Amino acid sequence: MLDRRQLLAAASVLAVPASSAQGVAPGKVLILRHMTTEPGIGDPPGYRLDDCSTQRNLSVEGRRQAHAIGQRLATLGWRPSALLTSQWCRCRDSASGIADGLGPPAPAVTVLDALASYFDQRSRGAAQTAALRARMATLANARGFELWVTHQVNMTELTGRIVAMGEGVWLIPGPQGQMLVESFSA
Repeated sequence: MLDRRQLLAAASVLAVPASSAQGVAPGKVLILRHMTTEPGIGDPPGYRLDDCSTQRNLSVEGRRQAHAIGQRLATLGWRPSALLTSQWCRCRDSASGIADGLGPPAPAVTVLDALASYFDQRSRGAAQTAALRARMATLANARGFELWVTHQVNMTELTGRIVAMGEGVWLIPGPQGQMLVESFSA
């Protein structure tokens, strides 16, 4: 069972802005940092993407948090058209937990390389951010929204904001092609 702090964190990510009608998401992308992990920064030395046991993974709290966010989205009538994630296990598990919370018909969880962490290879940041901005531009006139699960470095580069694990922001196309960011973090 989630404690009060965990419930508030999950609800704060999805707070409904006054301008949003019931069932209509307020942006084109809800981008979330992966849910709460076991303690640590980055990944242990020698981690491998093909072996979750070598990575820093979600805590029990993080798994519950992901499910609660999915349930909150479903309650609001906000069903993402795509659920995209980094290939890191903590992101994939966050996305899978959100999908479980959404219930059927939840979109398939799909890895998007541009959402991968570049914590260990900062030189990849600009190219990945450009790819995410390009994808965002294709969504300006699309119906619905996409949900992206990624890492702190990616979110800060893309939005200029620092968010805690399990928190996120809505990305909203602006009138002249710029991207507006509306935070729902505590």
